[in-house]
Amino acid sequence: MDYLYTLQPAYPEIFLLIMICGLMLADLFFARQNRMITYIIAQTALLGCFLITALTHHPGVEHLFHGMFVDDLMSDVLKLFSYMAVSMMLAYSRNYLLTRGLFTGEFMALALFALLGLMVMISASHFLTLYLGLELLSLSLYAMVALQRDSATATEAAMKYFILGAMASGLLLYGMSMLYGATGTLEVNAVADAISQGVKNKELLVFGLVFVVAGLAFKLGAVPFHMWVPDVYHGAPTAVTMLIGTAPKLAAFAFLMRILVEGLQPLMIHWSGMLEILAVLSMLVGNITAIAQTNLKRMLAYSTIAHMGFLLIGVLSGSIEGYGSAMFYAVIYVLMSLGGFGMIMLLSREGFEADNLNDFKGLNQRSPWLAFIMLLLMFSMAGVPPTVGFYAKFSVLNAAVSAGHIYLVVLAVLLSLIGAFYYLRIVKLMYFDAPESHVPISVQPDSSILMSFNGLAVLALGMFPGNLMSMCAVSVQQSLLLH
Repeated sequence: MDYLYTLQPAYPEIFLLIMICGLMLADLFFARQNRMITYIIAQTALLGCFLITALTHHPGVEHLFHGMFVDDLMSDVLKLFSYMAVSMMLAYSRNYLLTRGLFTGEFMALALFALLGLMVMISASHFLTLYLGLELLSLSLYAMVALQRDSATATEAAMKYFILGAMASGLLLYGMSMLYGATGTLEVNAVADAISQGVKNKELLVFGLVFVVAGLAFKLGAVPFHMWVPDVYHGAPTAVTMLIGTAPKLAAFAFLMRILVEGLQPLMIHWSGMLEILAVLSMLVGNITAIAQTNLKRMLAYSTIAHMGFLLIGVLSGSIEGYGSAMFYAVIYVLMSLGGFGMIMLLSREGFEADNLNDFKGLNQRSPWLAFIMLLLMFSMAGVPPTVGFYAKFSVLNAAVSAGHIYLVVLAVLLSLIGAFYYLRIVKLMYFDAPESHVPISVQPDSSILMSFNGLAVLALGMFPGNLMSMCAVSVQQSLLLH
């Protein structure tokens, strides 16, 4: 019993794995009669993980499995938001998946396996654990993109994602092996200690850092490692696109914090310069290329690239304020993306994908409430006050100003103004253009309520951002001080 108690920090992961096994058994025996069984089990698993994580939280930092797994406030907060994101993804996509024959036990199990992988990433304090979590997440997402077997675009997107993902994983692993060669350890905190005490082969250390940053940039979708993002977002079923574009961004932020901030903090003078270049290129290419897109999923893909540039600005500022702002930005981005992709699924129907900009023409005439919610989401993505997107960008830029990156802030503001164009274009289409279709919009009551909550949360958090911002800042601060 004492041994079971020592496993307490990993209870959510253990519970989720047991529930995934139960879901696959239920799918084998009962799914032919009732597909809803697997959906209910998946949502129950997420609720259980949420309660276990919240109820077993202890102040301070707990290490497990010989220092390979860590439980701290930052990991618990990121996990709670990850459960919420996956749960909302399943709720939004239920009707969408049913009409396309994808509402299967395989989809639910792969979604939960992806969640398990990102939970391991969030709590990893060892390079091997980080890599195992990343691969579990990535392999699940590759399979989910290819799940629509009769779709040529989905199969092509899965192949591109798999090949480029394998290459990025190889870069990351090669970089980690170099860091091991230079420091003699794979434990995150021990790497930081070894670098602080001085290493004989500094060149090997810096080369390893370059490969690690390249691998991280691919997972974030930062330029010039962004080539997979538009094709995968466009080619995958929208439900899968929503999953790829939301919860894994929280794990990617944790990945940045664990490797760069906790493990390679002594090399900040090297990696902050690299992140600066990645941030500028991501905002530049993402915002300018998004203007030319006529497909909403591709537009949101380039928008994601630009948003990741903002997140990197928070991290490269190198302060507790900057890290807290970056975490806040990641959480808010996930909330906005859930609403954006959720709206595409709500307006889609059997045999029709509402993923072109023209599909949103005249939405105000067809459904004034959905048009208003979409307006809030687009305003937030553009950073228009009083939505929370404005406060998220402001907090990141404020941290960058405090760190002395004035020119970077000026450039980010200018590129944000360019980016506002393609978001406001959707508002113009909804309110000032005539609809191309007059087919009634049929939305399930639970999806309608969830979308309303999603949109209004963007407005409410923009007016009262203090509590969430404080939670992010405190969790980052405690995690860094106690490690």
